[in-house]
Amino acid sequence: MTTDDTEADACATAGDCEREPGPSDSLRTFGAVVQALREHAGLSRVEFGMCVSFSKHTVESVELGRRMPDGAFVERAEEALGNTGALRRAARHLTRVHPGLAAWFRQWARLERMAVSLSTYECRLVPGLLQTEGYARAVFSNAIPLLTDEQMESQVASRLERQQMLGERVTVPFSFIVEESVFRSRLGGTAVMREQLDSVLWSLSARHVTLQVMPTDTEAHACLDGPLRLIETADGRRFAYSEGQQNGRLISDANEARLLQLRYDTLRSQALNPQESRSLVERLRGAL
Repeated sequence: MTTDDTEADACATAGDCEREPGPSDSLRTFGAVVQALREHAGLSRVEFGMCVSFSKHTVESVELGRRMPDGAFVERAEEALGNTGALRRAARHLTRVHPGLAAWFRQWARLERMAVSLSTYECRLVPGLLQTEGYARAVFSNAIPLLTDEQMESQVASRLERQQMLGERVTVPFSFIVEESVFRSRLGGTAVMREQLDSVLWSLSARHVTLQVMPTDTEAHACLDGPLRLIETADGRRFAYSEGQQNGRLISDANEARLLQLRYDTLRSQALNPQESRSLVERLRGAL
C-alpha cells in the first residue's frame, strides 16, 4: 500500500488528517435542483417518493445535500420531473465526500472500496454497513459531547453513503460476526430495533453477505480484545482496523494482520453458523 502509506505520512506531516472536509457543494446544488423541479411539478416529498420508489426521508436527504443519489434515483427522478436531462447531466458532477467520517477512519474507508473481501467482528453495535438510518441516528444521538444538528446529519449521510458498497460490490464477500447481545439491545427503542432486525434479515438475502452470531453462552472466544475489521486486496495483501475510545488504528503490518485474521477465522468456528444465526435473529425479531 505504498500510495496510501505515503498519503498517511503526508497527512501526519501537514496535519491534514485532523481536519474534516467541508460538505459537498455539488450535493447541495443537485438537491436544490431536485427540490425546485419537484415543487414546480406540484409534488410533495411523499408523492415524489412514491413516483421514484424511494422513501420521503431519502428524498429529503437528497434535496438537502446530505445523501449521494444512486443511479436509480437519478433516472426515476428524471422521468418523474419531465425528462429534461438536467438531473442526469448534474449527477455527473457530484463529488463523494465523507465529512462525517472520523479523521482516523477515512484511510480505511478508501481501502474498503478496493477490497476483494471484507470481514467484520462487532461486539458493541450493529456494524455500520448494516445499520438503518434510524439506528444510525440513535447511535450518533448518544455521542458525548452532543452533536449539533449539522454534525448529526453529516454523520448519518456518510454512513448511508458508505453502505452503498453492499449493493454495488455484489461479487465481493462481506462477512459479519456480531455478538448476540447487540441484537438483543433496544438502542433507539423497540421500533428502531424492529426495523433494524428486518433490515439485517433482508441484507442476508444477498449471496455475498454472511452473518454469524456469537452466542452469549459461549465458553470460548477468540476476539476478546474488541471490535475488528479485516480486508484483503486484489494483490493478496491484508489490512486490519481496530477502534476504541476516540481513536482508531489501521494495521498494515503483515504479521499483525495475519494474527488478527487467525483470530477472526477461529471466531467463525466458535460462532453460530449462518443458518443458525439467521434463525436466532428471526426469533429475536419475532419477540419485539
